[in-house]
Amino acid sequence: MDTPKPPPIQRDWVTKSLAGTLLGFGLALSVSGLFVRLRPDMALSVKGPLAKWMLAPVWLGTLAGSYFFSSGLRAWLWLGGTNLLLAGVLIVLSAASGG
Repeated sequence: MDTPKPPPIQRDWVTKSLAGTLLGFGLALSVSGLFVRLRPDMALSVKGPLAKWMLAPVWLGTLAGSYFFSSGLRAWLWLGGTNLLLAGVLIVLSAASGG
């Protein structure tokens, strides 16, 4: 009896990996920056380490989630758009607060 062949590995895993790694880092930096901007009342001795330790889970979560996109192009477009949106919000908040 012939056993069915396993499905081949998708060819765009490299593009998904690069999108999750590169754009996930930018996303993690933006999320950390938004946390710092939106919590001005928190003591720096607490806020600094929280912002620092927030980077790894967001970055690795984005990297892991990038494999759920149907193609590498979609991963680049969605993560790139999210990066632009969050960076824009961060810039607007920074300009609005005067610093």
